[in-house]
Amino acid sequence: MAKKSNKNQVFTTTPKTQSEVKIEAQISTSLKNWGALLLLLLGFMLYANTINHQYAQDDAIVIYDNMYTTQGLAGIPGLLKYDTFFGFFKEEGKAALVSGGRYRPLTPIMFAVEWQIFERNPMVGHLINILLFSLLGVLIFFTLDRLFKDYDNHILLALGAALIFIVHPVHTEVVANIKGRDEIVSMLASVAALYFILKRVDLGKNLYSIIGALVLFVGLLSKENAITFLAIVPFSLYFFRNKNLLSAIKISLPLLLSAIAFISIRTMVLGFDFGGTPTELMNNPFMKIEGGQYVQFDLGEKIATITFTLGKYIQLLFFPHPLTHDYYPRHIEMMQFSDPAVLISLLMYLMLIGFAILGWKKKQILSYSILFYLSSLSIVSNIVFPIGTNMSERFLFMPSLGFAIAISYGAVLIYNKFGRRAIVLVTMCIPILAMASKTFMRNTAWYDDYTLFTTDIEVSKNSAKLNNAVGGALSNRYHNEEDKNLKQIKLNEAIKRLNKAIEIHPNYKNPYLIKANCYHFLGDFKQAEQSYIAAINLDPGFADAIANHAINYREMGKQYGAEKGDLASAIKYLKTSFDMNPNDAETVRLLGIAHGNANNYQEAITYFTKALQLSPNSADAHANLAKAYSNAGDNENSQEYAIKARKLDPNVFEK
Repeated sequence: MAKKSNKNQVFTTTPKTQSEVKIEAQISTSLKNWGALLLLLLGFMLYANTINHQYAQDDAIVIYDNMYTTQGLAGIPGLLKYDTFFGFFKEEGKAALVSGGRYRPLTPIMFAVEWQIFERNPMVGHLINILLFSLLGVLIFFTLDRLFKDYDNHILLALGAALIFIVHPVHTEVVANIKGRDEIVSMLASVAALYFILKRVDLGKNLYSIIGALVLFVGLLSKENAITFLAIVPFSLYFFRNKNLLSAIKISLPLLLSAIAFISIRTMVLGFDFGGTPTELMNNPFMKIEGGQYVQFDLGEKIATITFTLGKYIQLLFFPHPLTHDYYPRHIEMMQFSDPAVLISLLMYLMLIGFAILGWKKKQILSYSILFYLSSLSIVSNIVFPIGTNMSERFLFMPSLGFAIAISYGAVLIYNKFGRRAIVLVTMCIPILAMASKTFMRNTAWYDDYTLFTTDIEVSKNSAKLNNAVGGALSNRYHNEEDKNLKQIKLNEAIKRLNKAIEIHPNYKNPYLIKANCYHFLGDFKQAEQSYIAAINLDPGFADAIANHAINYREMGKQYGAEKGDLASAIKYLKTSFDMNPNDAETVRLLGIAHGNANNYQEAITYFTKALQLSPNSADAHANLAKAYSNAGDNENSQEYAIKARKLDPNVFEK
């Protein structure tokens, strides 16, 4: 139904002749075709510089370190059967460390299929992300064009909103990170659901309701955010299809059935868990230290901190700089209602809610865009249930469409007031070009983990998680560096970052482990020992720390024996290593050598025998045992093992 002209409506429709209607229809079709092509090309060009990027950030969880994804097609049953993170953690219960659990099997299944066909090839993943994102831009354009079809300038409004959405820099985390496909597919399906429900209303065909329900179910299987369209679709019909709210809800009931089906499946897999209260700071940002212990924020502190982050989202929409992938504690500090930023944020949201309420009965587009933003943001706001972090730029992916509609609406207001396309073009093009440039440049940070972490640490200097990640990235890159001076500089830089992480989060075990590894790589085994002990004290079952601690004792024993000639200390450290890991062949071999050098021949025979059991096809193991028997005066056994050693390697005794 065409909107009547009145003082409350910005877009007006006046009666037109049949000829005018036909000409406008042809122009409209042409504009839509060219607009769709523009969005496809723009989306591709903006993110083309990510095609050669590597895996980064959470790609490990859902792709290359996920035991189901890396099985290809054979891993699909596991992806359907367990929490999305189970294939990464590989242990029952560990996936629950992330608040609320995750059941998002669709995009991991896509990754498994890609792995089956292309194996480890991030280029394919990046290319698919770009294509899906570009397609999303076109779908947004067509959906908004249909949504606002009863208004003059609806194509301009729809195209402007789609352009702003496509170029916005906060979307780089979603598009440039392959794992972000869950956001893209979820929104693609959600917007498609709205599109098909609109067609159901406009054309009166119930088939479109069924299609809409099916695509929303697909979106929910990608990410739970799609559930917010259970509210967005009905109030879209209320605003733009002259439906009362009850009627709009009835029309949208097939979507509710899809949501019920998804929740039922999710519950069967995960149990009825929509968010617990973890007590680890990296999974619950609303923790503070009191009396040397972590305790929950009080209610005022929690609400104030959430309010601050909500204001930060608005700032990022209007001024997306600086950007970072990490908003973990304490990049976002604990806030109080006495903080001016919290009060400003609270005032902004009260104003938004006020505008939305005032425009509800008048069915104003600004009111609609605000409600779209608030509805889609609600699920990731930490208000409905905890999400495990303060905030993230990817959480703006869906809500930013409400912002884009509002900005495009403002541009068309200017056009209606002044009637000059040039003014609208300038008004729109300057911010669009600025955001496109920012997006293109921001993409470079997402090349790989090392680039991302070392770039974003300049923004998130007080994030315990990112300081830990930078320390790990430096350690991984430089622990085998041949330039000893460069190695020392970089590993010391890593230690500095890890100490910062520990300062922020004293009970954070990971930086203790990585710091210990850095000291180990530098040959400072005593310092490494202290950090390994600290990590194990925090988590007595910390398998990586225990294993590396054993290796560190082994290398300490080797150092004391080979470099310092202190056989007693060498044997002590090697024995400690052996007690921690009795199946490490190198430790056992070194114990045999140390005891042999100390003339403890029977002990040497015992350890060399153990070494041979661990490496039965090793010529060196046979030779060492032959020498030990010889030193002990047992020539018969010495000859037996010497013969076996030469069969395996004729030159074994000449090495």
